[in-house]
Amino acid sequence: MQTLIENVNVVNPFEEISTHQNVLIEDGVIKEIASGKVKADNVIDGEDNYLLSGFIDCHTHIFAKGFHKEENMANPLGLHFYNAVPHALQTINAGVTTIRDCGSADLSFKLAQQRKLFTAPKIHLSITPLVMTGGHFDLLLPSGWDMEIIYPGFPKGRCDGVEEVLKKTREVRRAGADFIKVMASGGVLTTNTSPEFAQFNKKELKTIVNEAKATNMKVSAHCHSLRGMNNCIDAGFSSIEHGTFIDRKTSQKMAEKNVSLVATLLVHQFLAKNGFPAWDSYAAEKTAKLKEIVKVHKENVSVAYEEGVNILMGTDSGVIPHGHNLEELTHLTDIGMSADEAIAAGTVNAAEFLGFDNLGLVKENYAADLILVNSNPLDDVGVLSNNDNILKVIQDGFVVK
Repeated sequence: MQTLIENVNVVNPFEEISTHQNVLIEDGVIKEIASGKVKADNVIDGEDNYLLSGFIDCHTHIFAKGFHKEENMANPLGLHFYNAVPHALQTINAGVTTIRDCGSADLSFKLAQQRKLFTAPKIHLSITPLVMTGGHFDLLLPSGWDMEIIYPGFPKGRCDGVEEVLKKTREVRRAGADFIKVMASGGVLTTNTSPEFAQFNKKELKTIVNEAKATNMKVSAHCHSLRGMNNCIDAGFSSIEHGTFIDRKTSQKMAEKNVSLVATLLVHQFLAKNGFPAWDSYAAEKTAKLKEIVKVHKENVSVAYEEGVNILMGTDSGVIPHGHNLEELTHLTDIGMSADEAIAAGTVNAAEFLGFDNLGLVKENYAADLILVNSNPLDDVGVLSNNDNILKVIQDGFVVK
C-alpha cells in the first residue's frame, strides 16, 4: 500500500527545513521525498505543517501506574496487563512511536504490538531489573509481604553474588529481554534504600556485563549514586539512567568511554510538583528524598552536557502518568541543549543507541514512524509538550492518531 503525505515541511535535527515536500510511504518505509508531484493511492494533506520522526522514549515503564505497592496487593493480576492498553495509547498520542521499557513490560506486549492487537509504541524490552537483596526495587516489605509482581514467563529480579547474577541475567534474556537493566543504586520509590548509595559489587556488575555481551546485549544502570556510576562505567555498562549525583570527572569518563546518560529530568520535577496519592503510606519518605534530588539533578546533568556526554531522552513514565513524554525536551533545553540537540536525543541519537540504522529521521528508506506538528519545534521545542499540537502520528505507514 502507498500513502502520500502532501505539502509538509520536513524537520530533521541539524538540517535546514525542507519546505513544501511530498513524502511517499510504501510498505511501512519512506520511499520518496520530493518537492514535485508524486502519485499515490492514499493521500494525506499535510496543510503546510511540520513532519518529524516519531520520538523514542528511552526510559519508560509501560505497564506501571505509579508503582504503588498497595495497588499491587489489592488488584487482580490482569489489571497489570490491561493498564498497558491506555498507557500505550497515551504514549502514541504524545508523539512517541518507540519506547525502551526499563522494567515491568514482558514479551506479551511486544508480540501484541507486532500483531497490532491494540495501538502501541514499538518496544525495546528489559523485562525486569536485576536487584540485590535490600536494594532498590526489592519489594519485600518489613511486614514480610513481597510486593514484586511475578508470574510464569516473568522472572523475579532479586539476586546476589556472582553465580546468582549470572543465572538471573540468563533468565531475563530467556524471558525475551533486548537489554539488561540493573538497579545499581538506591532510589526514591523503595523504602529502606537511599539514592546516594551504590548497590551490587564490582564483581557482580562485571559478571552481568560479560554475560550480556556474549549475545551482544547492552546493560543499563538505574543509578543516582556517584560511586555506583563509576562502578558501572568501569564494568562496561552502556548507559546510566538518571545520573543524579554525576560530577565533572565522572562525566568526562562517560564521554571518553561512550557511556550514554538517560537523564529523566521530567520525573523528579513532576513528582516534586504533584506529589504522591494521599493513601500512599510512604509518601512522606519519598517526598523527603525528592527534595534533595530535584535540587542537584538539573545542575549536575548540565555539567554532563558540557563535558560531551551523549544524553538521550527518557521520562520514567509509569512512575509518573503516561502521555507527558515530550515535556522532557523542554527540560533538556533548560540544561543547555539546542532544540536540534534535544530533538536528536529523542530521535536519531536514540535510534542509534538502540541499534537501528533506519529509524529516527525523515529520510528515504527509513521507517515511516512520523509525527505531524502544527508549528516549527526548532523555533520552540515546547510546542511538542502539548499533545494537541501533534496532529497526526504515523507508525509503519499507518495513521495511529
